[in-house]
Amino acid sequence: MSLDSSLSIATASLGNINAQLGLVSNNVANASTPDYSVETSNQISLVAGDQPLGIQTEAATRSINLALQQSAFQQDSTVAGLTTTTTSLQTIDALQGTPGQSNDLGSLLGAVQDAFSTLLGDPSSAAQQSAVIAAAGNLTTGINTLSDAYTQQRQAAQNGIVTAVSSINTDLSQIGTISDQIIAARIAGESSAGLENQRDAVVDSLNSIVGIKTLVQPNGDMLVTTPSGTQLPTRAGTGPLLTSGATIGAGASLASGTIPGITLDGIDITSQLQGGSLGANVTLRDTTLPTFQGELDEFSQSLASRFQAQGLTLFSDPNGNVPAGGGTPVQSGYVGFASEIQVNPAVQATPSMVRDGTQDVAGSAAGASAFTTNPTGGPAGFTTLINRVLDYALGAQAQSGVAQTPGNTTGLGPDGTLNAPYAAPATLGDNATALVAAQAAVSAAASSQLTTEQAVQTTLNSNLTAISGVNMDTEMSYMIQLENAYGVNARVISTVQAMFTQLLQVVQ
Repeated sequence: MSLDSSLSIATASLGNINAQLGLVSNNVANASTPDYSVETSNQISLVAGDQPLGIQTEAATRSINLALQQSAFQQDSTVAGLTTTTTSLQTIDALQGTPGQSNDLGSLLGAVQDAFSTLLGDPSSAAQQSAVIAAAGNLTTGINTLSDAYTQQRQAAQNGIVTAVSSINTDLSQIGTISDQIIAARIAGESSAGLENQRDAVVDSLNSIVGIKTLVQPNGDMLVTTPSGTQLPTRAGTGPLLTSGATIGAGASLASGTIPGITLDGIDITSQLQGGSLGANVTLRDTTLPTFQGELDEFSQSLASRFQAQGLTLFSDPNGNVPAGGGTPVQSGYVGFASEIQVNPAVQATPSMVRDGTQDVAGSAAGASAFTTNPTGGPAGFTTLINRVLDYALGAQAQSGVAQTPGNTTGLGPDGTLNAPYAAPATLGDNATALVAAQAAVSAAASSQLTTEQAVQTTLNSNLTAISGVNMDTEMSYMIQLENAYGVNARVISTVQAMFTQLLQVVQ
């Protein structure tokens, strides 16, 4: 081998070593970067005949398990959705109170019952009459607070949806831009590994917002679809997803058009956007929280109507009215009633009505029995109404031998599409208990599942890191090998230079 060939090989080797050191440096710098896959580069020995011509470094590629990466991304989507759900429902939990600790719905109703029981012992006591009204006011305030919380969380979900759609559009555009750069790099024979890592980070971000599927094309491009297969454009001029903000009321719904959907090319694809924070917010806004609202509206209407049926309109809307049932859908006449139920203004103005009654009752065989209010100047110890409240309004029967008409647990909400997960309770107390337990169970289930899915997420990410992540020990070991090789090639160059010098001296 000539000195010139030796010098050429050693010089080329130094260039290759520098390229490898650059890769090591980049790997070390990104060791803590999420979604970064370690980059490597193969070296090929060049030979012409029997003569070695040095080393050629190929374009850098990534060491990655794509199937495991996809599983990790999908798990990130699951965890993001459950985190959104749990955070929202924990706000409701905080307002539900602790059963038996005086601040939950059942305890507040129990306080009304206790106040009537006390009034039964002294019906003429103005203080006890006021105590009944105060207990009733505490109950309606508790109901109002819960109803308002449902609406606030639905509004938060709606706002989150608008923000998520904007973020999705941004991420889709970034995926398209990076994909164009990857395609160009491959055409030019350059490494696209760094760009692929950048794109994966965006894909993971997008997965956290909404569940997606991706497919990398042979030229390096990437297709993005919903789980159901609808392709999401990555190079759209505007959008591509469109929605708008909205003020959410108790009666608002996607089906009625009072809540805007999410469209792609004019087609509503809201139902296809599942998983991630967006999917969770859609479920919260359109299903979970409206179901909670429907359950509470049903309790409120039953509360007001059962008292009214016995001759005491204690609970009403601000105008003193009790909304009627029997509509289509079943709650059409009282959707959102829980947000406005209060102690009847007429009763607040005349507290003795909790003893005397507010109206006569004609009575019916299928409902409450007949009742006549205590007239002005009537007995101060009038107990008929109080007994009707304790025995029937708060009991399982409308009158002796006649069961209360059960409340609705199916066909709830403004569209009649929602169902409570419990059978219609016989008494108001059982209704309050079932409602609180069911809603707490939804929150507890989400929280428990989140804990489980986070453990799976940790395992998947650990496995992915073990395969595709940067191993600092490996990188440091390789760096030492490269440094040693650098020293060897430097000595070769130094030796060749010395030999060239001697040859020149001989010639001279």
